[in-house]
Amino acid sequence: MDIQWENIIKFSMSPIEIVIRGTLTYWFIFILLRLAGRRDVGSLGIADLLVVVLIADAAQNAMAGEYKAVPDGMVLIATIVFWSFVVDRVAFAFPIVRPFLMPPKLCLVKDGQLQRRAMRRESITSDELASELRQKGVEDISEVRRAYLEPDGSVSVIKNTGE
Repeated sequence: MDIQWENIIKFSMSPIEIVIRGTLTYWFIFILLRLAGRRDVGSLGIADLLVVVLIADAAQNAMAGEYKAVPDGMVLIATIVFWSFVVDRVAFAFPIVRPFLMPPKLCLVKDGQLQRRAMRRESITSDELASELRQKGVEDISEVRRAYLEPDGSVSVIKNTGE
């Protein structure tokens, strides 16, 4: 049983094709998830999850031999990491494009009142929001001055000052 090193370290497809495939896949999934909303209340952000899933899949293909060579997987992983880095940097450097790349915070509670339109837009039930508020130490919604769904899917709470 001989190891065929040439098959392991030689590209089995054009690196340019791998970069194009990786770029198209990244942007398709990014846009799809961005349009789908932030249904991931209190969990990882969509972009974080996207990068983890794509890297895991790309690495699995390279290791399992679905690609013919390891460098194929390496180029795809580098492409995915590159786009993740670019999206973060562009959102930081150019505030005008930030709303397209990262959703703005969304007010869910205002002066103790549920903002049902915002909740409906993100498909958040009253029970889910109540659970998030309890985790923040809020027993009654009247204690909340503002509660926001943050871009990463977490809920932040500003309590009334007791005036």
